[in-house]
Amino acid sequence: MLPPKSSRIFLFYKPYGVLSQFSGGIHPGRHETLASYGPFPNDVYPVGRLDADSEGLLLLTNDNALKSRLLDPRFRHPRTYLVQVERTPETKSLEILANGSLLLQGKSVLPATVRLLTEEPSLPARPQPIRFRKNVPTAWLEITLHEGRNRQIRRMVAAAGHPALRLVRIRIGSLTTGGMHPGKHRALSREESARLYSEVFSRKSRPVSI
Repeated sequence: MLPPKSSRIFLFYKPYGVLSQFSGGIHPGRHETLASYGPFPNDVYPVGRLDADSEGLLLLTNDNALKSRLLDPRFRHPRTYLVQVERTPETKSLEILANGSLLLQGKSVLPATVRLLTEEPSLPARPQPIRFRKNVPTAWLEITLHEGRNRQIRRMVAAAGHPALRLVRIRIGSLTTGGMHPGKHRALSREESARLYSEVFSRKSRPVSI
């Protein structure tokens, strides 16, 4: 499937401390916004958001059909994150995170793919150091979600007993942060856009339990 000729799609590596919006919200000046980066065309907006204290891949587009489809949990589009947590999760905790048995704000979550990393991932340094406690070890998880609730991964790992220290989104579908640096953006090529449209609009709708 080919995207409309008027479609604009950008990848942005959102740095720590930046809001996923173009205005300052209810506390102008407290955080940088997307307006500090770019420049972006006036008609593009982020697809979903990353919290100010989260980093990584953000998709911006002027295509409302694409945006709507990506955000609809019935289509279960994958998003992959690296999350640093307090203490090393045991097998039981990993299973709880993966099997969809958690309840967040009274609602069940879709099953996720969860992997405990054996080595610390290679990521750009964060401007604000990670909270360090001498007697509390940390671990890194790779988590792929198929929905995007507010602060979902942070809520999930906290509920499993492993609060998040750092969270970086590295992939949306087949799009990755590979070769990008915080604060930088690039437009998708025509070939990349066509591949994204094929991925997004070929996925079948599936019921979402409440």
